[in-house]
Order: sequence, then C-alpha cells, then structure tokens
Amino acid sequence: MLHVHHNGVGLCGVYTFEVAETKVTQVMEFSRKHQHPLQCIMEKQ
Repeated sequence: MLHVHHNGVGLCGVYTFEVAETKVTQVMEFSRKHQHPLQCIMEKQ
C-alpha cells in the first residue's frame, strides 16, 4: 500500500486473462459502489 502511495502504481497479481478480467471488474464495481478512488487495470506482462 505504501509502495502504491509513493509510486502511484503497484503489481497485485499475475493471472490468466479471464481471471484478471473478472478481478478487475469486481474491484472497479466495489470501488465505485463504496465511493473509493481505487483504480484497477489489466496489463500484459
């Protein structure tokens, strides 16, 4: 968490495309619902 605070980004996991897509959707929906500024993106590594 402190890493993200200082650097603006951080790696939180490495998943298959389908799993990553689901997790990004879940995080973004939860974040919006609870009015958190959290952003989550998926990048190919």
